[in-house]
Formats: sequence, structure tokens, C-alpha cells
Amino acid sequence: MQDRLTLSATLTGPDRPGITQALMSAIAGLGTEVLDLEQVVVRGQVTIAVLLGSLPADLDTLEDRLAGTCARLGYRLSIDEGVGDNPPRLKRVVVTILGRPLRATHLAAVSSVITEHGGNIDRIRRLSRTPLTTLELVVSGTDVAHLRPALAATAAETGFDVSVSPAGLARQGRRLVVMDVDSTLIRDEVIELLAAHAGKQDEVAAVTAAAMRGELDFTASLHQRVATLAGLPVSVFDEVRDDIRLTPGARTLVATLRDLGFAIGLVSGGFIEVVGPLAASLGIEHVRANALEVVEGHLTGRVEGQVVDRAVKAETLKDFAAAEGLPLSRTVAVGDGANDLDMLAAAGLGIAFNAKPAVRASADTALNLPYLDAVLYLLGFSREEVEDAAAQRL
Repeated sequence: MQDRLTLSATLTGPDRPGITQALMSAIAGLGTEVLDLEQVVVRGQVTIAVLLGSLPADLDTLEDRLAGTCARLGYRLSIDEGVGDNPPRLKRVVVTILGRPLRATHLAAVSSVITEHGGNIDRIRRLSRTPLTTLELVVSGTDVAHLRPALAATAAETGFDVSVSPAGLARQGRRLVVMDVDSTLIRDEVIELLAAHAGKQDEVAAVTAAAMRGELDFTASLHQRVATLAGLPVSVFDEVRDDIRLTPGARTLVATLRDLGFAIGLVSGGFIEVVGPLAASLGIEHVRANALEVVEGHLTGRVEGQVVDRAVKAETLKDFAAAEGLPLSRTVAVGDGANDLDMLAAAGLGIAFNAKPAVRASADTALNLPYLDAVLYLLGFSREEVEDAAAQRL
């Protein structure tokens, strides 16, 4: 194949139905083989690139037919005679870039890093245009281990979000997605909502913030915060559940993952009395959270059983994966605080969602945009596909 004469033709013009049919019909009687064909449409302008083999002895006839078809259609044509096909694309990775807005500065920075690491951008497609712009780049000639930290540093400096994942089968098939709850799946911190009913919200919020930054031991800080809840009636759970606000895109993310047949889990340093019903309302089966001790209808200010700390979160991810028969390479973890660090590290893809600086620095990927369904773009799904799934669901 590499020694065979081939012809590359690129056509550009206004997009309308029948272009490919006209092009292929013009050369159909010449016995020409189509080796490659790609098409992209940007704001009504289509570019079609075709690589042809098994060329006729009289190349002028083939080129005249292509030129005549393009002239009738009002298209620009570029022809290049050469030898062989595209070389094999080795060491492929997928780079996903997200921005609101996504600027030329961001793309220049990304392409510069890719080039510096020996990579080549083979293909680009847009995954979303609103409320944020997402582009997916298929890159060859480099690997995740080298490209990911370099692009993460560039993204943090330049002001966009980026993800680097292996290409190929590793990106396909069923996965387990495990999420933190407070400040990830929901916009609130449940313990602060509970503490508000005890008049201790500001005190508890300060401790929570320090714990999520990793400045305090999580277990000790949890006991300290839970102690402020002593004496609250169990009816407070119903009131707090009514106050919970889902993160924008959370419902879309969960519903789409369910459409795909993906497994979903929640693991929280919060409380099962609130997290359990929330998971049930969203159709999420795998759930783990702390339990609050109740005596005679009132909270005692103590936690029952083992505290769900960062180590337990990582073990829970592994337990959920084992229950679903999935390897850790096929797991995705999403979280925002220091309590999520071990879970993010254990997962095949760890996503820091609007996270504290230490978490952003440690995770595979950081999302600093307020839409949780952007996780779907990191998994390779486009906005159009998500919206189509939603329409079919309704």
C-alpha cells in the first residue's frame, strides 16, 4: 500500500444535501478505491477530504471529473498526487478542552504543549457550544503520563479546563461514575444546613472549609461539627432535604449515565439520612455516607459506626467497582475536597470539580466551570448526543 500511487482531493464550499453523492457519482465509473473520507461543517461551509487509490492509468480523466463537479457546485478544489496512505497513528491520546469562552490563546497554548511533547493533532471535533465550548482533540505521538501534567499546568496558568485520556478501547464501553455529594452533586454542605437549625451555621462552615482545604483532620473535624447538632429533632432531615439544591447539570449527568447503562455511586462524608433519599430520587443505587446517632427522636451529636473519610471513600470506590464487575481503569471519580483525594487517585479518571487548590493540583482533570454535566464531555459524549437522549427519554 505504501508504494501505491494515491490522490488526495480537498473540496470546500457551501454545505447542502447531495454533495457527497455528486462527488462519488462523478468518479464511480473509473474503478477508483476510496481509502479515506472525512468531512466537517463550520458555519455552513463544508470541507471534504478524500484519499483515492486504485487510480486509472489516465489520471487526467479522474482529475477533470473532480474539477468539473466542483465547478458546477461552486466549490474550491485542491488535488495532490502522492504515494501511500496516512502513516499509522501510534501512542494516541484524547485531549478535551473546555472554556467559557474558549479563546484562540487557549488553543495556541494547548497546541504548543502538544508539539513540545512530540505530539501531532490528527483530528478535532466540537462536543459543545453552549453554555461552554468543548473541543476534543485526537493526538498521536505522545502519551498520557507526559502530556497530562504539562497541559494541566498550562490550563491553570491560562484559564481553561483540560482533560487527557487514553484513546482507543479504554475510552469505550461501560463505566462506573462515583461522585462526592456536598459541593459536587449538590451546591450545599448538608452539615451546614443542619447546623443552621441549631444556630451554629457560621461556626460549622468555618470548620468545614478548613477540613476541605486539608488543614484539619477530617474525622476529628466531623465529630466537632456533629456535636453542634445535639438535641435537634429527626424532623430536621425532612426540612434539610427540601432545602437541597442540585448543582446545575447534575440531573442531566445522572439521567444520561443511566441511559448509557453506566453504574453510578455516591460516597459522602455527609449523612445517609439525607444522601440516601436524594440518591433514591435520582435512581442511584450505590450509596455510602455517615449515619447520625438518634435517641428518642433527637440527634445525640454523635456519628454511628466508621466515619467516611478519604481512605474509606477510596475503598468504597473499589467496592462499588467490584460489585459491578468493573476494573478500576473503568471508573471515574468526581469530588471537590481534600476528603476526595484518595478516591480521585484510585479511579481511572479523577475529576476535581470546582475544587480546592490542593485537590486541583492532584487530580487527573480539573473542571472549574459550574456545570456538572460537563463530565459527559470528558467521557467523549457531545451536547447533541446528550440532548437527543433527553428528547428520547421524554
